Amino acid sequence: MTGAETLIRALADRAELADLVARHSLWIDEGRYDETDRLFTEDAVVKSPRGEAHGIKALIELVSAHHVYARTLHNKSNLVIEVDGETATVRAHDIAVFVIDDKTEAVAAGIHHYRARRTKDGWRFDRLEITPVALTEALDRAL
Repeated sequence: MTGAETLIRALADRAELADLVARHSLWIDEGRYDETDRLFTEDAVVKSPRGEAHGIKALIELVSAHHVYARTLHNKSNLVIEVDGETATVRAHDIAVFVIDDKTEAVAAGIHHYRARRTKDGWRFDRLEITPVALTEALDRAL
């Protein structure tokens, strides 16, 4: 591969991984669980304050059981992407708003540590560990 081809491949990998992180937020906010295999490998392991899941089926069950809010909005930022051949890591800050009802909401902050691997269908996460940073009590809605 030429230097230009190597650079293009690196940029394409970074773009695909950043898109995967953004799609993870939409997946949870919009309940796009039928797209889980477009984000995670079949053997993915996810560890969060809500529990641990091994595999896609267990992951969907974990998320479905605990995301019972009227609405959520996750925002990822400060992505640090490291690609090493066929594997990669992504570190992202996550701020999430949990709308409890039409009068209250809560806010959470955490750090998401993703691990991904290149598959025949593109990059997929095979591991995610969520480290909580902050969580508010239910807050009265200002708007």
